[in-house]
Amino acid sequence: MYGLWKPRVLGAWRVPAAGPVILAVNHAHNLDGPMLMGTAPRPVHFLIKQEAFIGPLGPFLRRIGQVEVDRSTADRTAITRALGVLADGGVLGIFPEGTRGEGDFASLRAGLAYFAVRSGAPIVPVAVLGSGERKGRLISGLPPLRSRVDVVFGEAFEAGDGSGRRTRKALDEATVRIQERLTGHLENARRTTGR
Repeated sequence: MYGLWKPRVLGAWRVPAAGPVILAVNHAHNLDGPMLMGTAPRPVHFLIKQEAFIGPLGPFLRRIGQVEVDRSTADRTAITRALGVLADGGVLGIFPEGTRGEGDFASLRAGLAYFAVRSGAPIVPVAVLGSGERKGRLISGLPPLRSRVDVVFGEAFEAGDGSGRRTRKALDEATVRIQERLTGHLENARRTTGR
């Protein structure tokens, strides 16, 4: 990432140095996940759609610990593997909107709340900004080479209400709390970076 673009990483010290943590990342461009993997202070295991595991990319993604997920069903294998990453004290990366879009955390899916409440792992919001602002001349699907991409880590927070409840209502309430924190972090990141 540092060889092709100019990442500016802000707040990486906010990621706990040890123990389980979930990085909740906005997703506006294909580059967002790889950019975070290349700049995060700890190795990140992302939940990645199974369609990305094609050709030689599939074995590579598995080898570096990425978690393949079938989005058409409740993929029990992917859920178990993701919870295993957290149980082992690792870092799980999640795009809480479920798919690439505006990258504004406007429509969160319940998966992030489930993993956070079930594991008790803190969530660190992450904003990747600048990856989709302009198209490159060499490869139009990527930002211009040597352009600046900002990766802004926010304050870690707990998603649960402290009661230990894992009911549907508790997950819905956690999703609302998470969305407020992620949206607030994104607004702050935009102010800080001027994007």
